[in-house]
Amino acid sequence: MTAAPPQGGLLAGITVVALEQAVSAPMCTRVLGDFGARVIKVENPAGGDFARWYDDVVSGQAAHFVWCNRGKESVTLDLKSPAGVELLHKLLDRADVLVSNLAPGATARLGVAPDQLARSHPDLIAVEIDGFGAGGPLSHKRAYDLLVQAESGVCSVTGFPGEPAKPGPPMADVTTGLHAALSILALLTARERGRTGGAQVSLSLFDTMADMMGYHLTYTRHSGIEQQPLGMSSPAVAPYGAYPTADGQTVVLGTTNDREWQRLAREILGRPDLAEDERFRTNPDRCRHRELIDAEIRTWCARYDLAHIQKTADDAGIGNSRYNTPAEVIAHPQLSERDRWHEIDSPGGAIPSLLPPPVIAGYTPPMGAVPGLGEHTDAVLNELGVDTAELARLRTAKAIGPEYPR
Repeated sequence: MTAAPPQGGLLAGITVVALEQAVSAPMCTRVLGDFGARVIKVENPAGGDFARWYDDVVSGQAAHFVWCNRGKESVTLDLKSPAGVELLHKLLDRADVLVSNLAPGATARLGVAPDQLARSHPDLIAVEIDGFGAGGPLSHKRAYDLLVQAESGVCSVTGFPGEPAKPGPPMADVTTGLHAALSILALLTARERGRTGGAQVSLSLFDTMADMMGYHLTYTRHSGIEQQPLGMSSPAVAPYGAYPTADGQTVVLGTTNDREWQRLAREILGRPDLAEDERFRTNPDRCRHRELIDAEIRTWCARYDLAHIQKTADDAGIGNSRYNTPAEVIAHPQLSERDRWHEIDSPGGAIPSLLPPPVIAGYTPPMGAVPGLGEHTDAVLNELGVDTAELARLRTAKAIGPEYPR
């Protein structure tokens, strides 16, 4: 398949077939679509990607789904039917990449596990995302973002002592999806440089989060100390945290080295005595006495409003920010004044969507529509040579979903 999104793109001419649910694989393929790849999302006719139905707050659509699925084409195939599986393999005959994150063993039952594809579609880049990776005692288990974050130790270093928490965004899903997209881009580059054949890639949410825990694992391995979660602070540096202001807001102030601490103590707090105190001379010293430093900063911040604190910190070259809620970020001037919100189409009408993070000179991301369930089934199968009569026969056999309402 050579069709590309209307605006073209950096990956124009690359076709990705996605057997995906929830967030991890959809985030991978959304990134590829943002770069101009054609993404064909194969969905079960009986409901499709279950993330479609998490809620209905976006004009009748789920917030997770519209976030992760812009710019894709939805094709409904019943992969429990031989005809549906045959159509999937015809799609793969013309594809460059397959991305999947189905339940353990599902791709093998469909004949599209990486080792099977190495024989049946040797030129295909096949990326399979699972929970825990093959060959371990947890390999058979289903894995969702929260479960993996708990298993990998992330929740133990988030929140407060005795009150572990999951980070709000689905970190395991998103970071694994980004690693998957990065792997695909690397393999496509290798192909352009003369490497022949496809490649099989396996990624697990657990391995990704274990890697994300690199600092904490390294610290504990070499110190024997399991660091406790510190809420809005960090066990690695001090001072570094959130402090209430006189006008009822919260400022976040941080230092990352001894020079910054000297400036914070002298130029912000006006406390040369703290700058000269041996207890606070180095970062390890300050971490050991963080409660004393935090109390001094908290007292100072409580005297002033946010604007004064931030200007004072900016003048001193000290990093700072305002603690915001999602509603405040939606209206954030850093987004609006840089035109980061764009409208995209969806079955429920036009909706706002953030531009993808990379700002590439001379390139405008396609920002395609969020697909309705099965919206592109007929058009995509027509490309495979399936005519109107055959579409009707496949529908009667329930190998494909119903005709999409126009």
